[in-house]
Amino acid sequence: MPRRKKLSLNTFMEGLARRNPGETEFHQAVCEVARIIIPYVQDKPHYIDAQILERITEPDRTLSFRVAWQDDGGNIRVNRGFRIQFSNAIGPYKGGLRFHRDLNLSVLKFLGFEQIFKNSLTTLPLGAGKGGADFNPKGKSDGEVMRFCQAFMTELYHHLGPEMDIPAGDIGVGAREISYLFGQYKRLTRQFNGVLTGKSLEFGGSHIRKEATGYGCAYLLKQALNHRHDSLDGKTCLVSGSGNVALYCAQKLTALGARVVTLSDSSGFIHDPEGLNAEKLAFVMDLKFHRRGKLGEYVKKFGGTFHPDQKPWGVPCQLALPCATQNEIDGDDARTLIKNGCIAIAEGANMPVTSKGYDVIKRAKILYLPGKAANAGGVAVSGLEMSQNSTRLYWSAEEMDHRLENIMEKIHLQCLNHGSENGYVDYVRGANIAGFIKVADAMLAYGVL
Repeated sequence: MPRRKKLSLNTFMEGLARRNPGETEFHQAVCEVARIIIPYVQDKPHYIDAQILERITEPDRTLSFRVAWQDDGGNIRVNRGFRIQFSNAIGPYKGGLRFHRDLNLSVLKFLGFEQIFKNSLTTLPLGAGKGGADFNPKGKSDGEVMRFCQAFMTELYHHLGPEMDIPAGDIGVGAREISYLFGQYKRLTRQFNGVLTGKSLEFGGSHIRKEATGYGCAYLLKQALNHRHDSLDGKTCLVSGSGNVALYCAQKLTALGARVVTLSDSSGFIHDPEGLNAEKLAFVMDLKFHRRGKLGEYVKKFGGTFHPDQKPWGVPCQLALPCATQNEIDGDDARTLIKNGCIAIAEGANMPVTSKGYDVIKRAKILYLPGKAANAGGVAVSGLEMSQNSTRLYWSAEEMDHRLENIMEKIHLQCLNHGSENGYVDYVRGANIAGFIKVADAMLAYGVL
């Protein structure tokens, strides 16, 4: 085989952008990985000659389909459904479904690409995929959500299977949606198997699945601080978001001794200097999960302040945990956090820090835990749910929590192994290289596919 020239980041990214025009989120996610992996592989010609980076950034297949359904008024509605099956080098495709009105291929490809490395880091045999629809479940009745989910699954089920592709939930897809999707899959296939994770306990779900991403983020932050001979105890934490990830991250941080003072939603953020306790978190969980209300109601009951249409990153803190959505911390936000005493950022969401924000953080050399490591707890417990479905054996909540903490410890050790240099741990470098090696070596073993 002729030896290829050394890879250039600019040339590689120009080619990727030309093949994927206008997909800015996908470009951002790939660039964050490529600027670490390209220097790493320069003295490893077996990766360059086999074009591993070029192949790993191209999905195995991209599915797009029409979803026609009927609303409560009898009107015919049409949405677009997607599934990106990105890589099955180390296991069946695994990744969530997202229902959001602004969902597009760029967002899904960035999420699916990140999922490759995240799933690899868990040490479980999980490939990577992502999917969803430009459907907004907010304001829809249960009947409308059910009919949409049934129509969506009627097309998607052709491409799923417990040894092929196993979706989970994501933004806009919770226990209700997973239940409707699984019911339709069961009706169409006449099979009861582990084709979806995040199911209710009554029909094959796992303990702590909804808590797992938030818990895992808190566990990884705890381990990283401990490595620096520090702890969560008494630290002031800013958490953004108010969904599963944010609320269960706040719950675990509080249990581990930290003081969480903010939460946010699309209307703004709350600041409670006294910190959230079990009673306050229970109120927000009921507000968001059952009543689907806005966070402004919190201050009416518990005090504090509500800041409409703002992000929480101006509040002085020691720890920041963005748990809402992508690109919520930009360069100015990062500078403000560092100026106000922030010593660590752990990403509960996928890619919540922009490229400029990351550059600020890297220059400051504060502790920074990227999402592919910090929010891997969700897919880790999904993988454990798959194991339970296969064996028809189910573990207790305590056992699952213990297994999750062990997986996050393994992720931390991989980051240390590949990211430590001159007394500083670059967790972005460590996570990317560790995740890459496992998948790349599997791809080499298969030959040209």
